[in-house]
Amino acid sequence: MSKTLYFNFHLFNGQDDQIKKHAWMVVDNDKGTIEEIGNQDQPKIKSKVNLKGKYVMPGMINVHTHITFNPNSPSGDTDVDEIRSTVRAIRHLHELLESGVTTIRGCGATYNIDIVLEKLRAKGKLKHVPTILPAGKPFGITGGHSDLPNWGYHCDSVDAIRHDVRVGIKKGAKAIKVMATGGVITPQDSMFNPQLSIEDMKTAVEEAHHKGLIVASHAEANPGLKNAIEAGVDSIEHGFEINDEEIDEMLKQKTFLTSTLECNWAMNTNKVPKWEKDKLKKCWSMLIPNIKHAWHRGVPVTVGTDAGCAFTYFDATAKEFELFVKYMAVGNFEALQANVNSAKLIERCQQFNEKIGILKPGYNADFLVLDHDPLKDVKAIQQKGLGVYKKGIKEC
Repeated sequence: MSKTLYFNFHLFNGQDDQIKKHAWMVVDNDKGTIEEIGNQDQPKIKSKVNLKGKYVMPGMINVHTHITFNPNSPSGDTDVDEIRSTVRAIRHLHELLESGVTTIRGCGATYNIDIVLEKLRAKGKLKHVPTILPAGKPFGITGGHSDLPNWGYHCDSVDAIRHDVRVGIKKGAKAIKVMATGGVITPQDSMFNPQLSIEDMKTAVEEAHHKGLIVASHAEANPGLKNAIEAGVDSIEHGFEINDEEIDEMLKQKTFLTSTLECNWAMNTNKVPKWEKDKLKKCWSMLIPNIKHAWHRGVPVTVGTDAGCAFTYFDATAKEFELFVKYMAVGNFEALQANVNSAKLIERCQQFNEKIGILKPGYNADFLVLDHDPLKDVKAIQQKGLGVYKKGIKEC
């Protein structure tokens, strides 16, 4: 068995509110997993790496990404051909990894490109990218939020969504994305208008759960938000109008919440078309108090930036933690627990066979090497040129 000893670093394991000083870690090179961690009696192993007194923490997990979108476009710029979409997606994957993101969940990709790229990555034919839990195309109604060129399935009945979800799963989707409401980037709809029905979404959940997969619902406001929770989805994406009744149900069902704070902050602080800006103002006014309330009531909030939407870039995942601290009234450690929640959400997919989000024996050796302590300053993760290791291999 080939092993590597990493030593002379200070460890934040992702789980405990403390730094383990002068730590060492043994990685099984064949499995890419951690075998042992300590800070005394360093084992004698021939292959070793001196991390020179820096700080080590788990790789980031971004559970809301659109790798085929153009973040310089108000609506994602989906009307380009498959070749250009693929080139764009690969570039965005490199940007994600270089910024410290080691695992992502897709939340909608044109041409099912994230499915294809994950298959290539798993075979070793696509390197220096995060692990992908792909969604492929999302599922919505004709004329709805997913009705963009080359993007969504159009499902206008229970039979249609059952068929299309089965098609998506056959193609390789591991995370099914359904549209419960309208949204910001589509001018033809409103977040207050429901789209897929409760029965539609229940059908999607049933088909996905039969295969051990997870379901995410785009759900910004009511009544569609309530419909998605009632349908039993695994995660609510956005959830701006969430209320106590819905929080009660999410806590009962152990439903995750992805607030996409970075996307809303970025779009609000940059120039977008007036129709989009008007929607954003309403989102922002609801998002801060309601997501904060859900967080403090115990709803598990994940890290998902909506990367690919306007001005939401693929190297900005770390900004989400800073915004959590600023707007959610939590400390650095509490903000970083959203990364653990992201791992728990992805690991709910029974076809994802890796343990991520924490640095301890048996888990992937996916870690970042930083100059400064992230528990003292969460902005330390925004470091340019940080060290990124995936399964014990230095990627950048």
